[in-house]
Amino acid sequence: MQAIILAAGMGRRLGEFTADNTKCMLEVNGIRLIDRMLGQLNRLNLSRIVVVIGYEGQKLKNYISKRYPDLPIVFVENNVYDKTNNIYSLWLARGYMAEEETLLLESDLIFEDSVLQAALDSSYRDCALISKYETWMDGTMVRIDNDNNIVSFIPKKAFNYSDVPYYYKTVNIYKFSKEFIVNHYLPFLEAYIRVLGENEYYEQVLRVITLIDGVGLKALPITGMHWYEIDDVQDLRIAEAIFARPEERLEKIQHSFGGYWRYPGLLDFCYLVNPYFPGERMIDEMKANFEPLLRDYPSGMGVNSLLASKYFGLRHDYVVVGNGAAELIKSLMGWLEGKVGVVYPTFEEYPNRLPHDRIVAFTASNSDLHYTADDLIAYFSEHEIDNLLLVNPDNPSGNFINREGLDKLIEWSESKGVRLIVDESFVDFADTAVEATLLHNGILESHPTLYVMKSISKSYGVPGLRLGILASADRDLIGYMRKDVGIWNINSFAEFYMQIYGKYEKDYERSCDRFREEREIFGSELSEIPFLRVIPSQANYFLCEITGRFTSHELTIRLLTEFNILIKDCSSKKGFKADKEFIRIAIRDRKDNNRLVQVLKSL
Repeated sequence: MQAIILAAGMGRRLGEFTADNTKCMLEVNGIRLIDRMLGQLNRLNLSRIVVVIGYEGQKLKNYISKRYPDLPIVFVENNVYDKTNNIYSLWLARGYMAEEETLLLESDLIFEDSVLQAALDSSYRDCALISKYETWMDGTMVRIDNDNNIVSFIPKKAFNYSDVPYYYKTVNIYKFSKEFIVNHYLPFLEAYIRVLGENEYYEQVLRVITLIDGVGLKALPITGMHWYEIDDVQDLRIAEAIFARPEERLEKIQHSFGGYWRYPGLLDFCYLVNPYFPGERMIDEMKANFEPLLRDYPSGMGVNSLLASKYFGLRHDYVVVGNGAAELIKSLMGWLEGKVGVVYPTFEEYPNRLPHDRIVAFTASNSDLHYTADDLIAYFSEHEIDNLLLVNPDNPSGNFINREGLDKLIEWSESKGVRLIVDESFVDFADTAVEATLLHNGILESHPTLYVMKSISKSYGVPGLRLGILASADRDLIGYMRKDVGIWNINSFAEFYMQIYGKYEKDYERSCDRFREEREIFGSELSEIPFLRVIPSQANYFLCEITGRFTSHELTIRLLTEFNILIKDCSSKKGFKADKEFIRIAIRDRKDNNRLVQVLKSL
């Protein structure tokens, strides 16, 4: 068996990274793609490796020849790489290709060792390695039957999003027998080039063979194996995360702060959203209006504040809408003066916006990190503050102060001349959500130094829309913040979502009821894990103390490395005792929660 690597392309989409080198000379975590691929191929005891070079080909040839003098490598040059495509590169290597069984690879791939081993171990003599379609994938797709026969190749022009459930992406690694190459592929390759020219892709030949020749080209799924195709700078960054050492991989993923749909198969128990809303009908309405929302400008702050006020039943002049709560937090914390009381551990977006000397910290001292309104009143009566921040339910503890306690805090704050900021982003998950919310005109009017923050991402399940509000009867603050944020800080999709939400409000209420049922089930299941102590929560996550076997970091690394599951390691958060280990686990739907429970039980 031999291998043929197609490495003649220019890689224009990588910009500066391929300004003076071909794509396979890219480094991913300090290792060039070509080095990684040649190392993997070298372990297969191949008769030779044929490398088709073109753009900056002499550099690549010199590099490989010097670095691998003992490898059986031959080079084929495509001198018109800028006028042709990979179909011509493969045509130039046809003489070698016809001589024996061949692994065909593209040089911009990175994959784990098991991928090539799967191809070698497969009983299929002629096959394309495939992976179930995901949103990050681009290029040639195939459809297969129940026996893994490739029924059709789907070029880009024929891609139909309604057929996505049936699509598989070719990994751009193929195994061909000599018989298939000589009797089928090369004759069709020659005919295709003669008729349609050299600026095409070699997969088009496979597409024609599948349609006309009826040869049984098989699909070999590599489910669960890591691979990535690097076409642009974002691909490079994702590949660095996927193929990093465990410690580095965790850090790279966490520092992307979302966008996890780009990471194949990652199951996210870190970010906190409602798994049951929005429903299919609301999503369909959003889809039906996609084009005008994409092409037209959104409204400005005035209209969007009206929509947000309608959303929550508030007066228009009491509400400012933000590009997520994060935008409003930045504006609010920049406006506040004096010292700020902060309850630790907490959502650190707030205190991170303040200099350390302005923070007056309260740390919950009991084992569950829970506290009451009386605890806060007693502490801050002895420690002078100008503002008090309360996240309710709190993140990550899930601690919840009910309406009676909130009324005490409001009364105390007013008597002391303290501004009270209540973030109730998770309150809709609480058992007494209706009574606990402070988003009522009467409450705001009676307490003008009360400021209520609400992230729409968390409980409404639409983090991609980036929506949040701040509500207060302090018109001076509302006016300041409306000017402080951009006039078009909300996009058309977020605006339309707020416009139609009222039709689906009952669905939302049902989703919260369903969620509370799932929280009870999931909490009971997690309590059966012998090395976890589950802390009661009124939010959409559980804070868990690790009581044995692992540190929080070790468990986080192991779940990510072995099972592609991401949880929140709380060891870096302020407010935890140094001798305790805590993780935070988001609550997802029944299928995902059951998956995590089974994995934890298996450790």
